Amino acid sequence: MSKEYIIYCDESIDQGRFFSHFYGGALVRSQDLEKVQKALVAKKHELNLHNEVKWSKVTYQYLTKYTDLMDVFFDFIAADIVKVRIMFTQNCNIPNNLTPDQTNNEYFLLYYQFIKHAFGLQYSNSEEEKIRIRLYLDDLPDTREKAASFKNYLLGLNKNPQFQSAGIFIDENQIAEVKSHDHAVLQCLDVVLGAMQFRLNNKHKEKPDGARCRAKRTIAKEKLYLHIYHHISKIYPRLNIGVSTSIRRDITNRWHHPYRHWLFKPEDFSIDPSKTKSSLKN
Repeated sequence: MSKEYIIYCDESIDQGRFFSHFYGGALVRSQDLEKVQKALVAKKHELNLHNEVKWSKVTYQYLTKYTDLMDVFFDFIAADIVKVRIMFTQNCNIPNNLTPDQTNNEYFLLYYQFIKHAFGLQYSNSEEEKIRIRLYLDDLPDTREKAASFKNYLLGLNKNPQFQSAGIFIDENQIAEVKSHDHAVLQCLDVVLGAMQFRLNNKHKEKPDGARCRAKRTIAKEKLYLHIYHHISKIYPRLNIGVSTSIRRDITNRWHHPYRHWLFKPEDFSIDPSKTKSSLKN
């Protein structure tokens, strides 16, 4: 029987102030899936978090509950039982010479790159045994036709020479759009992805119109981000969340690292300095 990786994927297509196109993935090996699911669901019940956990729902009243849940999630990440990847683009990097088709399908093209490269799957298998990929995609925000076309496009990875040589294959019957309400791993991923988008776009500094102080919810979200970053720092000290995580001179770390960020850059792009954080200081 072949091994299996389950990859949960989430995304946010919001255009941020400095960073946009956020994609997140959480990978669990099939032999660990039940253990991870049971632990996260049990913790949610213990904390009386009976509804869906989401970054958008974070409040001051629920802050401790969310930090406690993140403790359990990051224990699994630190143990390399769950692997997490976050990908995003920087607004100052302007792609050159995009075709109309590339512009119209930007969301799916980036999603494809994320699934193909973010986990370094081609470095995950040192044995001859095949490894099946099961993909759980949070509901895709587009037409059914485009979603179906995207899934077929993903199956093209089975013809990729690197995937073939590593024995990696995507099961065409195991690419599913799912409701995050039914998957605790996906809910926790949403919180981590939201925290990175929040901090990279300086949302922790925002104040309501006419107010001198930040809102309680903003303060709570910053505290949750800092709690998450504390966990990340124990795995990867002094991680710079706004750049691609170093592979430390070993390309296989794209797989081996339990947590990584990827700042996606087009092959051909120009830099617009007015869209950088440093431009605010000028």
